[in-house]
Parts: sequence; C-alpha cells; structure tokens
Amino acid sequence: MKNQAQLPAPVSRSKPSKARVKLHRVNSNYHKPYPPAGQENIWWDRLKAAMGTTSSDFVNATLAQIQNASRLPGGGISETSVNAVLAFIEGAEPKNEIEAALAIQMGCTHAVTMSVLSHLGGAFGSSRNTAMMVAAVAKLGKTFAAQVEALRKLKNGGSQFVRVEHVHVNDGGQAIIGNVAQSQPEEN
Repeated sequence: MKNQAQLPAPVSRSKPSKARVKLHRVNSNYHKPYPPAGQENIWWDRLKAAMGTTSSDFVNATLAQIQNASRLPGGGISETSVNAVLAFIEGAEPKNEIEAALAIQMGCTHAVTMSVLSHLGGAFGSSRNTAMMVAAVAKLGKTFAAQVEALRKLKNGGSQFVRVEHVHVNDGGQAIIGNVAQSQPEEN
C-alpha cells in the first residue's frame, strides 16, 4: 500500500481549531486517545464542550464508540476519521448528551458509509457482495437523513417555519391568509 502524503491542516482565522485527539495503539481493538501537542491543559474540557456534556464517562464512552466506527478496511483505526467525527459532533453544537448522542450517531453513520463506499471503489469481488454493499450504503444514507431530521426536530422543538415570499392572485381570484377550515353542510 502506498504511503500517502499527509496534507497540512487548513488554517482557520475566524474560529479556534476543533477538538482533536491523537491515538496511541494499545491493541488491535483499542487506541488510547491523548491530547495533541500544546493542548494538554485544555484538551479534556474542549472535548466535553464539543460534546455538550460535563461527564468524563460520556466523553470516554464516545471516544471508544467513535473508534469502532472509524476502522479502516484493513482493520486499523483511522485517527483522521476519529477527528473528522469529532469535528462533525462539534459542528452540530450539541447542548446536552441527548443532542450529542444524535450527533455522534450521525458522525459515525457517515464514517461507516464512507468506509463501505471505499470498498466499492476498489476491486468489486462478486456481484452479490457488491449488491450487498450498495444496499448497505442506501440504508445508511436513509438512516443519516432520519438522524438529521431527528436532530433538527430536537433542536427546534419539532416545528418548521415556512416563510412565503410571493403570493400571486390572478384576476377574479381570492387569497386567504390564515387558517382555513371548510364547514360541513348541515344535514336535515
């Protein structure tokens, strides 16, 4: 497998950098997260703030869950994918653990979808295997859309705001603004 050159991280001038982790391999199933250089004193608090929690247990459990979703096709854990999911969670700006749980699921669903798609980009193998992966991607896409809608409803109280910009009424037509209820004719 070729070594790919690591691209430099983009520099953000308006916002502080996202919460990140470095990973130290403990065994094939777990990598111990630790702070990037220069973030030792603020790292854990940044992770808690990114996840909308004050619970260290919630952060620890989340980091383990993100690692499980961030496995490369060869079985290793991608530090880049872990940090991308963390950025996704932080971007959702969860205010509590419930909102964070949805954002975590969304980020992990996205990571798994991309992993399955990466399998499709290489050797296809059997057509049955390819069909199963395509079906999995479709289901993951629907799941992601449902998660986005659930988070939107949770954050906005389940209501949508619709703003009408233009109303056209032709000659002889009538426009009614407000709630319209049709009355039923009385039966005698």
